[in-house]
Amino acid sequence: MPLEDGDPASWRGQQVNGEVSGTPQLRGTGHPPPWGTPAPDGSRTEAMAEGWEPGPAPGDRDVTFGGGPQRAGQEPWQREEALMGELSELVQKVVKSSSWWERHGVDISILTCSFLLLPAGFLCLRSAQAIPFLAGVLTLGVVHHTLTVKGSHLASHNALTESKSWGKVWAIFFIELCSAFTAEQATYNHVKIHHGYTNVIGLGDSSTWKVPFLNRYIYMFIAPLAVPIITPLVALDLLRNVEWKAALRTLCCMFLGLYCHYWLLLHVSGFQSPWSALLCMLLTRSLLAHPYIHVNIFQHIGLPMFAADRKPKRIHLMSLGVLNLPRNALLDWSFGHSLISCHVEHHLFPSLSDNMCLKIKPIVSQYLKQKKLPYNEDTYTSRLRLFLQRYEELMVHAPPITELVGIQ
Repeated sequence: MPLEDGDPASWRGQQVNGEVSGTPQLRGTGHPPPWGTPAPDGSRTEAMAEGWEPGPAPGDRDVTFGGGPQRAGQEPWQREEALMGELSELVQKVVKSSSWWERHGVDISILTCSFLLLPAGFLCLRSAQAIPFLAGVLTLGVVHHTLTVKGSHLASHNALTESKSWGKVWAIFFIELCSAFTAEQATYNHVKIHHGYTNVIGLGDSSTWKVPFLNRYIYMFIAPLAVPIITPLVALDLLRNVEWKAALRTLCCMFLGLYCHYWLLLHVSGFQSPWSALLCMLLTRSLLAHPYIHVNIFQHIGLPMFAADRKPKRIHLMSLGVLNLPRNALLDWSFGHSLISCHVEHHLFPSLSDNMCLKIKPIVSQYLKQKKLPYNEDTYTSRLRLFLQRYEELMVHAPPITELVGIQ
């Protein structure tokens, strides 16, 4: 049975220098499945990823551990589900009392403002002077990442609207037209795999972000510049895993989005040669690629990792394997709160918009700390320093599996 809270060997889940402390036993390794591979136990995956109910059924061999007094006669898995149910009830009260503006309007307004800034960005690039030209590059770069990162992320979770039909439309628009990727594969990999199996080795462990043959400085500071080129190439490869109608639609949307960007640079911004226009496209589309890559690895890799048959219940899985970064005006606008300072909240309640994640943040953080569960937070510079120092361990070698001490 689990160790009592007073046992010094029990897992505490406290933060030390941006990592979760404890005394884990390490064993085994694993590799991520190929794109398009059905998730194991797929019937429950979507419920875990998007629903607010506790995760797997009691029969699963999930890890449980201490974190507060256990009620008499209550099984460990019942206590875990009760914790998630209690937190969900608190959050649902906030959501129900919130207006449409708070639930969706704020984030839709940010995306709308980004669209309205597009003409100014393209026109600034017409200038022969350095300052207006750089202002145009900065504007288009920020707008591009707002639409492709924030817009695509919210659309993949259907967090922009309460209509599933419109949610599908927005997913195609933001993911395929703006981001040059495939909506089906992006949604499957992110929502059903990464969210359903956060930090589970071979499934949602962020292994897709690892490029072991690159050294730390190339990966962290040079390779991100290639993201705008790699993204559509990966999308083309993934089209083998979708139906031909969806593949044809994706190809048309990808071509239309890329060609419109190129055409506007030639005919509105006044670029004289195709190569200069293509170079400007690469520059604007990679402007925030460095923090994009960094954020995706900082918030999961280096935290506890689990085997599929030895993972904690949902509330512990998310509190252990997810980390929040501090608020940052530029990244909050371009990426959204759910990817920066409210990532824990987002993984617990993925269908909420960025603004709602920010609104429930005090409730979630207070609840987790009250129940003696981890609530991981660290700074961007601290995580960057950690990854540069331990790059071989975290990004080259396969991550070890965490066994919570005292669990039988």
